Amino acid sequence: MMKAVARAVADGVEWIQLREKHCSAKELAQAARRVIQLARHGKTKVIINSRIDVALACGADGVHLPSDSLSPNVVRRIAPEGFLIGVSTHSLEDAFQACNNSASYVFFSPVFQKPGYSAAQGLAALRLVCESVPIPVLALGGITVANALECMDAGAAGVAGISMFQNKR
Repeated sequence: MMKAVARAVADGVEWIQLREKHCSAKELAQAARRVIQLARHGKTKVIINSRIDVALACGADGVHLPSDSLSPNVVRRIAPEGFLIGVSTHSLEDAFQACNNSASYVFFSPVFQKPGYSAAQGLAALRLVCESVPIPVLALGGITVANALECMDAGAAGVAGISMFQNKR
């Protein structure tokens, strides 16, 4: 994992989301500290998935919340100024709710079809969300090098993908 992080930082990736669902808090904190240390060699921000406690304790730049998590408003009460709070969304209504609850950004997914996941939302739905909420929308779900620009053309502030970045080089 650290080689992939170092490569992403060297390549100028703006954000890295540490998403280790099966780690204990201690293991996640250890990994987070290593990732944050590597990221500081560039201008890469580190976002911790789901674990607000670990994100705050390790000095991460933010936390990404699943759609069924605490409201960003609750996290804002304990987070430092400038702390990024993202929310996973799967509809325009979800994106509005996240925005109204002080999210910094949203992931909108799945844009494209992925085996084993819910039906693709499509580029038209992505465009509608991007045009409708005043916070950055990042496209997720089935994103590849080949279709990333289509997401940006639809108004996405960026794209997110696990396999697209992990399988690079």
